[in-house]
Amino acid sequence: MTFPQRIRLLPVLLLFVTTLSACDDSSTSAMDNAVPIVAERVTDLPSDPIIGLVDGRPVGAGLYTFYSLRENRVVAREDSASTQWDVAFRGTTILVNGGTSGPGQGAGLLLDGIFSEITEAPASGFETDSENGPALKTGSGNSWYNYNPATNVVSPIPGRVLVVRTAGGTYAKLSMLSYYRGMPENPTGDMEARYVSFDYILQPDGSRQFAR
Repeated sequence: MTFPQRIRLLPVLLLFVTTLSACDDSSTSAMDNAVPIVAERVTDLPSDPIIGLVDGRPVGAGLYTFYSLRENRVVAREDSASTQWDVAFRGTTILVNGGTSGPGQGAGLLLDGIFSEITEAPASGFETDSENGPALKTGSGNSWYNYNPATNVVSPIPGRVLVVRTAGGTYAKLSMLSYYRGMPENPTGDMEARYVSFDYILQPDGSRQFAR
């Protein structure tokens, strides 16, 4: 190869290197511009608030509050037979829109783990509401909460995450934060109960990943 030939090849090599650099910059830029899936926070959602006492025990009206995770809103009770809602709350009980509770694809399961570290919904293990009870189990210690009979306080259990398949077939994860209005740090039995607060992340594209 003569010296002039080497000179002619130099622009080609420079173009190749420049193209690779541009591709790297574009890839890096795309990663930098990726939109994270941000958690939504729902606060003080009525969960059959107490309206009186029966035999000294607090009771509510026995009504569920229906909620759409996909649209982040309360759904009217008149639409409870539809697929508009994803989860429903009454006291400490949570329903999903599937099985015996609704016409949707709803299902759920409980995971032990840190909310932020659960990046994927399981491929299996989901249950639907049935005659045997809700998919998201009830009872102190069985699900997302503990009940202390000495203080009459319901407390979310740290490290418990609810994973839900919505009525439309997408996936969400929920972290229950409080059972009391105003999310008091140290609730007592005489505080206004049955107002749930929770964080949730919904993966809208139908995949099981909770990050883009």
